[in-house]
Amino acid sequence: MTANLLDYDLEGLAAFCERLGEKRFRATQLFRWIHQRGAAQFEDMSDLAKSLREKLKTKAHVQALPVLSQHISADGTIKWLFDVGGGNAIETVFIPEDDRGTLCVSSQAGCAVACRFCSTGHQGFSRNLTAGEIVSQLWFAEHFLRKHLKLDERVISNVVMMGMGEPLQNYSALVPALKVMLDDHAYGLSRRRVTVSTSGVVPMMDRLGKDCPVALAVSLHAPNDALRDNLVPLNRKYPIDELMQACRRYLEVAPRDFITFEYCMLDGVNDSPAHAAELVKLVRPSAGERPWCKFNLIPFNPFPASGLLRSSQGAVLAFSKVLSGAGIVTTIRKTRGDDIDAACGQLAGDVQDRTNVQTRINKRRTIIIKPENEMTPLGREDTSND
Repeated sequence: MTANLLDYDLEGLAAFCERLGEKRFRATQLFRWIHQRGAAQFEDMSDLAKSLREKLKTKAHVQALPVLSQHISADGTIKWLFDVGGGNAIETVFIPEDDRGTLCVSSQAGCAVACRFCSTGHQGFSRNLTAGEIVSQLWFAEHFLRKHLKLDERVISNVVMMGMGEPLQNYSALVPALKVMLDDHAYGLSRRRVTVSTSGVVPMMDRLGKDCPVALAVSLHAPNDALRDNLVPLNRKYPIDELMQACRRYLEVAPRDFITFEYCMLDGVNDSPAHAAELVKLVRPSAGERPWCKFNLIPFNPFPASGLLRSSQGAVLAFSKVLSGAGIVTTIRKTRGDDIDAACGQLAGDVQDRTNVQTRINKRRTIIIKPENEMTPLGREDTSND
């Protein structure tokens, strides 16, 4: 079998070229052709020696993941479904803005974290992606978009690892993929413009800070352990206090001077002013300390299996007012790609459930303790689809 050169970062490609009897500068040339120019055919790489191009034809190829479907939203958002084999698929989303183009990239086929409000988690976990499969999403999207939009310059300015999967549970593939995104001979993205989103895998947050510090977003979604245990099951292993300490450690090496907390607004579950006041206490700076985080409030995108509803606009604004009033930068995410199921929390794909996830979720549903010790089901069940 020939090697897919999308699997290599620059160091790996240099080692590959050495095995072919070529010098390192050839790897840099090849890397630029693949990632900066989107070349997939070696005969197009005109400044490579003909002898090297002949070697490459028998030893290597450049091949993105097969596209199963493409959907373009009325707002310009594009969603691709990619085949990763074995009956599994992943989804990747491009979100255009006036001042940037953001690609939302998947790191796993499915997800094992099983957050209550995320449709991907309800599909179960199939497998980790390779570094090449992660990079392939960017490679395909960037060069498709240049042709689609008839542009010669770079289209994708930001990458967010917020697609399917928990990136820090696929660490060995994540870091090499990030290094390709950051490499000046490839995409040359700024560390400030590459964001890894995690539900709170504390040990790997520390490792990321040492190995490849990029911007960090943490899926918080609750101000206390009792509620977060139910919404984000990983909290049972890494509770909020440990998570906050890890966030502060990450700040010491982060390319930005803040951590972003993602907070999905769930009607009657986590959206009261009292919950917002708890968050203020949780993240309040020490005396003399600058504010160290910001909040991104995310309108929930309902799906039948969740049993949850979106918070009202009034509740979101009241929640935001409490945070902003305490000096915390707070934004409300504008939903994009609703008409093609590309909005936050909607990515599901054609993922096989190999972990009996729905059985486990049903067993867990789920009772929380209100302050007055009254027992109540988590959330308000939406029976409109029954």
